[in-house]
Amino acid sequence: MSSKLFTTRQGTVLLGVIAAIIAAIALIVYLNNYRNSVTPPPVGVLVATKTIPQGMSGDVLAKSTSFYEVAKIPANKVLSGAITDASTLTGKVALAEISPNSQLTEAQFGAASGVQYQLKPNERAVVVDLGSPQSVGGQIGAGSNVDLWVTTTGQGGNGVTRPIAKLLFQNLYVLGVNGSNVTLRAETPTQAGQIIFASTNDAIWLALRPTIGTKTKPPVIGSVTGG
Repeated sequence: MSSKLFTTRQGTVLLGVIAAIIAAIALIVYLNNYRNSVTPPPVGVLVATKTIPQGMSGDVLAKSTSFYEVAKIPANKVLSGAITDASTLTGKVALAEISPNSQLTEAQFGAASGVQYQLKPNERAVVVDLGSPQSVGGQIGAGSNVDLWVTTTGQGGNGVTRPIAKLLFQNLYVLGVNGSNVTLRAETPTQAGQIIFASTNDAIWLALRPTIGTKTKPPVIGSVTGG
C-alpha cells in the first residue's frame, strides 16, 4: 500500500500536503524561538501606587516606598525617560500631580528651589530676627550649623534678679539668611514652637559650630553668666 501511495496522484498530493504542514510547523517554532531570543527582557520602572501631589520632595519620595513600587514593564511599553532608580529623584520635586499607576518619568520632576523642599514631613522652618552680634557678625549662612542660646533673667536665692544664659538647642541647620532674618530647620513641630517662644520672650543668640569634629552634649540648663 505504501508503494501505491508514492505512485498514485492522490498519494503524491497527500505527501505534499503533509510536507507543507511539517514545514509550516517548523517555521512557526523557529519564528517563536527567534522572537523570544530578540525580545528584550522587561524593565524595572518606578510606578506610582497612590497620587503624588505637586511639589512633593523627591528626597522624601525616594525614602517612602508607600508612594511607588518597582514594576516590571515590557520594554516596548516603557515611557521615554522612565525612572528606574529612586536616587534619580534626589534634589527634585514633582512639577505636577502624578496619578496612581503612572510610570514615573524624569520630565515629571524638576529642581527643588524652595526651603519647603528641604524639609522632611516632621520638620519645620522657623525664622528668627537677629542682630549682627547674635548671628555671629553675619558669618552664618545657608548650610551653617549653629547652637541656639537664649538669654533671660532669673531670680537668685537672695531675691536679686540676674541674667541667665541657656543652651536651648544644639547643631541646628541653617536653611537660609536674608538680612537679619535667619531661617532655622526645627526637627519637630514642638521644637519649632520652643524656638518661636524663645524669640518672642527672650533674646536669642546663635553660636556657629565648626564643620567637623564636634559632638552634641546635654544642654546647659540655667547657666548663670552674671550676678
